[in-house]
Amino acid sequence: MNAPGRHTVPWRYIVPVLYIAFLLLPLYWLLNTSFKTNQEILSSFTLWPADFTLDNYRHILTDPSWYSGYINSTLYVVMNTAIALAVALPAAYAFSRYRFLGDKHLFFWLLSNRMAPPAVFVLPFFQLYSAFGLIDTHIAVALAHCLFNVPLAVWILEGFMSGIPREIDETAYIDGYSFGRFFALIFMPLIRSGIGIAAFFCFMFSWVELLIARTLTVTEAKPIAAIMTRTVSASGLDWGVLTAAGVLTIIPGALVIYFVRHHIARGFALGRV
Repeated sequence: MNAPGRHTVPWRYIVPVLYIAFLLLPLYWLLNTSFKTNQEILSSFTLWPADFTLDNYRHILTDPSWYSGYINSTLYVVMNTAIALAVALPAAYAFSRYRFLGDKHLFFWLLSNRMAPPAVFVLPFFQLYSAFGLIDTHIAVALAHCLFNVPLAVWILEGFMSGIPREIDETAYIDGYSFGRFFALIFMPLIRSGIGIAAFFCFMFSWVELLIARTLTVTEAKPIAAIMTRTVSASGLDWGVLTAAGVLTIIPGALVIYFVRHHIARGFALGRV
């Protein structure tokens, strides 16, 4: 027995705490470095900034060559998410509610596009968009990212739709609902968690993708991930600006996760995510 007044060490919390600390360490170091000068980063090893500065963030938010990258990335990511959901919703409904020749093979083919590396499609996209004058436009990147986001959205949404009883569809038709009215007013609210999850993954994969976005853009639609690779100068890497840009790059994804966190939890509970 333990002596009176002596507390036992909660050993069962040690491993989770260490694991969480291990996961948060890179984020802390990224944030910590973003508030340092480049001279301090290269000259010493400190756990917190010795000379705290906001110049790195000020440089990014006032230099058009930097903040335009965030605008460009946001534009084509939002466009891609909207297009992917608009295409995936009716496609997923068809796979969920109807049986037709080759439906399973077509469904597998859609998923196989997600399995292929983006590098396989860079040259075809570049030649196609060059012929139509779409190089260095936001719509070019948005459409290219549909190649792997639409199959993912179809797969996620089909799982949620298959969990909705078919009797709901039949009852709505008996009540005089048209397909469009039924789909928008009744069916979509029932799968709003699936829509939220699909939107989150479309946003995430489009936001972090670099190869296609960098190849199809030059200056007007250059994403922030591509701009971050151009911080090399005669004196070397500008680590302070680079880490500040990294912190600002994490923020949009964190905000999206915050707003769809409940939908993601439900998706894991249903076993589709």
